[in-house]
Amino acid sequence: MGKRDSRVDAYIAKSADFAKPILTHVRSLVHEACPAVEETIKWSVPHFEYKGVLCGMAAFKQHCNVILWKAALIPGGKGRDEKGQITNVRSLSDLPDDKTMLHLISEGARLNEQGVKPPPRRSVAKKTVSIPSELTAALRKNKKAAAAFKKFPPSHKREYAEWIAEAKGEETRQRRVRSAIEWIAEGKSRNWKYERR
Repeated sequence: MGKRDSRVDAYIAKSADFAKPILTHVRSLVHEACPAVEETIKWSVPHFEYKGVLCGMAAFKQHCNVILWKAALIPGGKGRDEKGQITNVRSLSDLPDDKTMLHLISEGARLNEQGVKPPPRRSVAKKTVSIPSELTAALRKNKKAAAAFKKFPPSHKREYAEWIAEAKGEETRQRRVRSAIEWIAEGKSRNWKYERR
């Protein structure tokens, strides 16, 4: 027999009025399709587990989403995207019909029983940061700044690189390099003045 979680009750109760019937209906379909399912809260939203994560649901200000973890592996699942999510649900009529939902959920449970893993997420190619030659030369001359710059996340490196590269005149470029080296040596990001303290 499945297991209900009072935190899911609380989540539904505090959701917007439009979302309550959607979440309640999805919950009942999950229990119907997989009677042994167990409810929990993951990533601050209700999830259902059966021999692994089966599905989840979330309410937002103006819509709900249903996440079917293995739906991408199940042929014939209408009303969902390639990741297995049913998005922008604003009313019960936006959900696939009950027969389709029950099929997707029960097939997901069957895949979990078999130990089938979801397809790997496509990795996003990391952007390389092109460092202006003036900054590279200045970093070679200042070991403290070079060490700090090496530890910076790519976003901080990119901010400095773009700031220097977008300088129109040589004088402005050199002034920015001098400021950058001073701030980098102190471990400051390019926009350190605007960071919360």
